[in-house]
Amino acid sequence: MNACPHLLAAFLLAAAALVHTGPSAAQPLFPTMELAQSAPRLPPTAAAAGEQSRAAQVNSWTVGVAGGFFEGTFIRFAVELAKALDDGDNLRILPIVSYGGNENINDLLYLKGVDVAITYTDTFELYKKSARVKNIEQRINYISELLVGELYIFGRPEIRSLKDLEGKKVSLGTKGGSATTTGPIVFERLGIRPEFVYINNTVALEKMKTGEIDAIVSTGGKPNDLFVKLKPEPGFHFIPVEYGAQFADYYLPCPLSHADYAHLIPEGESVDTLCMSAVLAVYNFPRGTDQARRLERFIRYYFERFDRLKQPSFHPKWKDVNLAAKVPGWNRYWLAADKLAAMERTASFNDRLSAKPARAGEAIGAQSPEQEALFKEFLTWMKQQEKR
Repeated sequence: MNACPHLLAAFLLAAAALVHTGPSAAQPLFPTMELAQSAPRLPPTAAAAGEQSRAAQVNSWTVGVAGGFFEGTFIRFAVELAKALDDGDNLRILPIVSYGGNENINDLLYLKGVDVAITYTDTFELYKKSARVKNIEQRINYISELLVGELYIFGRPEIRSLKDLEGKKVSLGTKGGSATTTGPIVFERLGIRPEFVYINNTVALEKMKTGEIDAIVSTGGKPNDLFVKLKPEPGFHFIPVEYGAQFADYYLPCPLSHADYAHLIPEGESVDTLCMSAVLAVYNFPRGTDQARRLERFIRYYFERFDRLKQPSFHPKWKDVNLAAKVPGWNRYWLAADKLAAMERTASFNDRLSAKPARAGEAIGAQSPEQEALFKEFLTWMKQQEKR
């Protein structure tokens, strides 16, 4: 029993000797534990790697465009903007898959990296009614109108009219999409109260087959990929939406025909529905801000290269866009208004210049005094534009 204290003392002396002997004193008894507890080494940042200028260059001219879901028209338009306008380091368009037109307004207001978004004009109705965003007309502007998109209400065989959807389950797609705005507005104005659910369209169509859902609501410019690729089911059909005075603020009558969806609409027949304008929306960034600087270049490319978007490989609805069209209830972004005015002045100048005939005795190609004065006026205006 008395040996235990002696053994303990011997052990302590041996440990003390290890601690105080030579270079090994600095070595931990359990080096692997110290390594495990040490902070992980972080990868070097662009700044630490001396790449600040490259990072700044990439970010300086990148513009994020919020589109929508893969199955919708909006994301196709966002991607096609990138195809037509991308210019290497001078301008990069970054298409963003988003929840859709309704949520795109929220992203413009609050989400970093979203500079431009596509939405429908009736989206303002929802935000005004909810009063969750103050002065939205001043904060969100438009660059130009875009496509005219159709409203699609697609139902089961027993649903013959919209009134049959009273109390029935109607899917509006995923929350944040344009249908979550347009659908409730249309049903409310018609005095019909379905039970709305929010389910992805592809899943909702499967639930329609089992009777769990009675109809879906979708929006998008025709040809709408959702219905173009849809395999016909017996009796499933588009439900007519008749135009009336209650829709005059945001909507127009736009029938669907056999030519639009030959596999879903019989030859010689058409289905009445509504359509609404989409806009290329932007936050109202003031002069002198970094965002306005990037948007100025985006808008310049958009207006000057717009003809590229009318080529056959792009969505056919680009051909219907009128850049100068005014959108009721919306304010045009000041940079877009300035660019449009400049293009109109240039067009007017060219028309006036070509309209001046040469005077008798002047050489062919020589400028008349009026033409020379116009040219000087044009050069003055160009110098003013370069200073901005």
